[in-house]
Amino acid sequence: VQLQASGGGLVQAGDSLRLSCAAAGGTFTRYTVGWFRQAPGKEREFVATIRSTGTTYYADSVKGRFTISRDTAKKTVYLQMNNLRPEDTAVYYCAADSSLILSSIRDGNQYDYWGQGTLVTVSS
Repeated sequence: VQLQASGGGLVQAGDSLRLSCAAAGGTFTRYTVGWFRQAPGKEREFVATIRSTGTTYYADSVKGRFTISRDTAKKTVYLQMNNLRPEDTAVYYCAADSSLILSSIRDGNQYDYWGQGTLVTVSS
């Protein structure tokens, strides 16, 4: 499956953005799709993921502010980001895998397919 991430940009603290991850190829409904981010000088970190069942999981740092969802017909996963903070500044990547076990969903190394990143910059 090929993934295409989009929707990043420059916003002010408190603003909202919606990222999109469009998939091509593969059986989209089978995949767990996650969002990860990497800030300058920092390691990549888990943000959120949605399983094929629709169950969602979030990092504590974004819980209550970010919402992950999927549109099966459009083969797209969205990350709605509200009340953005400067510390949310990062390159955001979407990733997918069809065979993740629950204990691995926050581990980016377990995802087989990655999109290119999209930059989110939040100014204070």
